[in-house]
Amino acid sequence: MKKPEFSFVIPVLNEEMYIGDCLASIRSQKRKDYEIIVVDSHSTDKTVGIARKYGARVLYEKTRGPGAARNTGAAQARGGILVFLDADVRVGGNFLDDVMKKMGDDTGGFICRLHPFDGHNFPYLLAHVIMKIISSLGIVMTAGSCFVYRKDVFERAGRFNPALLTNEDHDLAIRASRMMRFRYFDDIHVFTSSRRVRKKGFFRSVKMYFKSTFAYFFNRTHIRGYWDYDS
Repeated sequence: MKKPEFSFVIPVLNEEMYIGDCLASIRSQKRKDYEIIVVDSHSTDKTVGIARKYGARVLYEKTRGPGAARNTGAAQARGGILVFLDADVRVGGNFLDDVMKKMGDDTGGFICRLHPFDGHNFPYLLAHVIMKIISSLGIVMTAGSCFVYRKDVFERAGRFNPALLTNEDHDLAIRASRMMRFRYFDDIHVFTSSRRVRKKGFFRSVKMYFKSTFAYFFNRTHIRGYWDYDS
């Protein structure tokens, strides 16, 4: 079997409402040199069955949290480029073509611009403006719904820290940026659910984001209650 160029790695826990659309968007890619790995933390709904229906390879990870699940998927990935997605993300048909164009000699990883497919755009527009300003200053920023790494950079950077339930993506990006550039490409657009913002409310979401960011930068730790699985 020919080795794929890309490996999609998607951590899941009871995502039957979203995983089908996510996988359908991947299957719409014009490029076909990819594999899909879904890492399940023992869902009790139909998530696994839906994933298998779309031809995904399903792995299991008992440790809760996205970092551990992503590490498990990446360890089994055969592609040289790792694409980490949340289960509620949808990508366009040219996504992999766009990713390949951005993987220049100096780029080890990057994040994309996020848009909501089911809610108000303002929080995401605000996040985009902040990302543009901060990244222009050479400061590494991340958005955990969708990010891309060269697999060799991912491995050399030490993978995700599974002990971090928040900011595990930021932690890895900082380590990776010491080897190659980690960038924000706002001309690659992906779509995600605003369910968490709607559930918590805009101002509470912003408060928790900054609280978790400060917890990481000042104490290298995480906060609880940011995601459903750690509350």
